[in-house]
Amino acid sequence: MADIWLLRHGAYEGHRPGHHAPHEAALTQEGREQVHRSLPLPDDITAIVTSPIPRARQTATLVSHLTGLPIVATSGLLAEWRAPSIVLGRTAETYPPAYRAWRVRRLASPSLRCEDGESLTDLHPRARHCAAFLHHTASRHGPLLAVSHTLLLGVLTHLSEGPAAFTTAVKAPLQFAEIRLLPAHQHVGPDLRRPTR
Repeated sequence: MADIWLLRHGAYEGHRPGHHAPHEAALTQEGREQVHRSLPLPDDITAIVTSPIPRARQTATLVSHLTGLPIVATSGLLAEWRAPSIVLGRTAETYPPAYRAWRVRRLASPSLRCEDGESLTDLHPRARHCAAFLHHTASRHGPLLAVSHTLLLGVLTHLSEGPAAFTTAVKAPLQFAEIRLLPAHQHVGPDLRRPTR
């Protein structure tokens, strides 16, 4: 089975600790420098897949330009956890009461959504479908680099925890332009072997 390497995008405009980035937030010069410093990649990587969100797509494009590796797919399965629009561009000290209440209840009620946000129950199967998509793509193209976002990547690496993987991802986030190997033991059920785009 081909290796799958995970890369978090570089720093983006407006980032602050605890910040929920707006969809359109772009890489900064610092983010581009972080991507440069993440190289060289592991020797066996042959292709790149990426989230369509601009900061990840820009990271993937820069890596492709610097290494000559092709971007073979862009998939919404690799998009970040969809935070509710009421917190986009905000940090913890300015979270509205509805979001604060959701955070307290999210693990006890993983199917609970905060307004238009993605529930933990929705995120976990998307991450499982994403794992299946990555394994299928790696079987066609060889070892992959998947460029995505900290929470989705954290959930991918802890799929066996179920919806609680979200909390693990929050506690041990990937840093900007950090690369990690996707654990080979992640279970992909037979019903998820077909990629979803």
